[in-house]
Amino acid sequence: MAKKENGKPKKTVKDEQLKQFTVDATGQKLTTNQGLRMAEDEFSLKAGERGPTLLEDFHFREKMTHFDHERIPERVVHARGFGAHGYFQVYEPQAEITKAGFLQDPSVKTPVFVRFSTVAGSRGSADTVRDVRGFAVKFYTEEGNYDLVGNNIPVFFIQDAIKFPDFVHAVKPEPHNEVPQAQSAHDTFWDFVTTNTEAAHMVMWAMSDRALPRSFRMMEGFGVNTFRLVNADGVARFVKFHWKPVLGVHSTVWDETQKIAGKDPDFHRRDLWDAIEQGNFPEWELGVQLIEEDEEFNFDFDILDPTKLWPEELVPVRLIGKMTLNRNTDNFFAETEQVAFHPGHVVPGIDFSNDPLLQGRLFSYTDTQLKRVGGPNFHELPINRPVAPVHNNQRDGMARMTINPGQVAYHKNGIAGNDPAPAPESEGGYKHYEEKVEGRKVRARSDSFKDHFGQAAMFYQSLSEVEQLHIIKAFQFELSKVMNKDVRQRTVDVFAQVDPGLAAQLADAIGALPPADTAPPAVTMRSPALSIMNKAKSAQTRKVAVLTAKTFADAELKKVLAPLAAAGVTAELVSTKLGFLPTDADGQVEVMHHLESADSVLFDAVYVAGGRESVDALLAQPLAVDFVRQAYRHYKPIAAIGEGADLLTPAGVGAPTPVGAKATGSVNQPAWNEPGVVVAAAPDEAFAKSFVEAIAAHRHWTRKVQ
Repeated sequence: MAKKENGKPKKTVKDEQLKQFTVDATGQKLTTNQGLRMAEDEFSLKAGERGPTLLEDFHFREKMTHFDHERIPERVVHARGFGAHGYFQVYEPQAEITKAGFLQDPSVKTPVFVRFSTVAGSRGSADTVRDVRGFAVKFYTEEGNYDLVGNNIPVFFIQDAIKFPDFVHAVKPEPHNEVPQAQSAHDTFWDFVTTNTEAAHMVMWAMSDRALPRSFRMMEGFGVNTFRLVNADGVARFVKFHWKPVLGVHSTVWDETQKIAGKDPDFHRRDLWDAIEQGNFPEWELGVQLIEEDEEFNFDFDILDPTKLWPEELVPVRLIGKMTLNRNTDNFFAETEQVAFHPGHVVPGIDFSNDPLLQGRLFSYTDTQLKRVGGPNFHELPINRPVAPVHNNQRDGMARMTINPGQVAYHKNGIAGNDPAPAPESEGGYKHYEEKVEGRKVRARSDSFKDHFGQAAMFYQSLSEVEQLHIIKAFQFELSKVMNKDVRQRTVDVFAQVDPGLAAQLADAIGALPPADTAPPAVTMRSPALSIMNKAKSAQTRKVAVLTAKTFADAELKKVLAPLAAAGVTAELVSTKLGFLPTDADGQVEVMHHLESADSVLFDAVYVAGGRESVDALLAQPLAVDFVRQAYRHYKPIAAIGEGADLLTPAGVGAPTPVGAKATGSVNQPAWNEPGVVVAAAPDEAFAKSFVEAIAAHRHWTRKVQ
């Protein structure tokens, strides 16, 4: 314990030693690492306000390089991830829009490796935190590797890549105490949001159910940035990429996700691994939104602005192929950790736009991989090796694996016949799209990027009442963790420009002043495609917990589990003991989960089996009652047969409507007028059908949960 002097810890020799390295930036001017004062730190240097970022921007390069090298060996962002192998098949030739070879032949299965991730947390953080999810796909094509690097949200927090280090510094644990981990619910994040209002749209998504996915298998993916597709005739179109999950888009609820983090912090990675091992291979359809070059300025938003989406009602998504993940990794480190993605890894037919966030990413990703994966030969690691042959004059560097004979390692050369020689475009050589660029060198942003609230308001107003309520609750939770009252007030004031009603409810909850009369942006359209309520619904691959404690009725077991299995639902027994439970037909069923370690948050639905002895044993277990109670409070489907319904009332599952029978009877059960609650005296076809439909609906939001 350090000695105290005047009530304060006495400075040690080490404290004095550290003091000489302490720098206080209060009241100081911004400089580069070389001490050069900078007049601007908001915009990268471009050729024209909407033009490409220039390589000579030494300030951007220094800032981004320093940022890219701030963590070793963990990724600076997207540190916690999980990957799997699979393949992609195009539905029909896409020669009209691109000359990319892997998008031409429907019979070809192009190998892929996909890595899903959270953004803010460290490798040891939980899977289910409120966060953006990375969705990166590496296509191993015959023309070289193509990396489609995106997120599960179609927009981003910033408009210019030069601000990426600032954003990540703000959302990461605060530097003075390294708290909090994997959370945006703290002062510096919300201070950044309220002083950089271009983040407003992305924040609305981050506070929505999209940031709490049920699984990787049930979330959309987006390329985020604007790219170009170029066909063999040199005709280019702007494009945004989409991944549409066949199982639909589904989320957890906030209370549930916090409990999952404690019960199983590996919930998402375990879910993906188990699904593939069971043969329930996840599938996504690849979609493209296309805008002709002569339509670039036909919208009330800038199509190059990464904080804006292209509403699907204005620019429809064209589905062109399907990706299937069918193999887990053999070694997590060698594959998932060492895989190196880069949006600049493209093939002929795919090119870039002047999206200022994309332009910066093209620099940053290579720089990051050089530091993280040990040097310039990261492409030789097995997981990163292309299936296309590699021939060039880059021979040396750390961890070089290829042995190249010969005395020549340069181009042009005469000794080796100028091999390896460039390939003309007719032989598959990559040619950049020839775009005419004019402009003065400026650090500025186009006026067309200035609307920070229009699409944020459109997103909010396009959601269901339930989804809007979840956003309000998320804001209230996040801001209740912010200690700085000025930041809390600024958040209310900023988001009043998105929706005054949302801001008023937030102000009331966090002790801030209600918003002044604010005119929100006029929302000229709503986009139903933005609501997850309008996505596909399926019972496929859902997990049902079967609660039982004693001898299982064999007839009931078969009549309930067989229809579930036929619908693609997995049922797993949860009981007071592991091992096997006998059936009344001299059979046995295996108990997969103990009540002490299982929890309803780890399942999609709950089924309470009948049998007086079993139900009485469950009623004596507070954990069993709480198991059902939590499922009910999280709006999940609940089913019961016979005496199993007796467990519902103490769990708070609504109140049965009498139909002239005793509530505790096992023959004539009362009917539960509760959404997603299916009760029957005995299992029959109607019961099974209703339960499967309830599971497919995912959540029953009209339930009046106390």
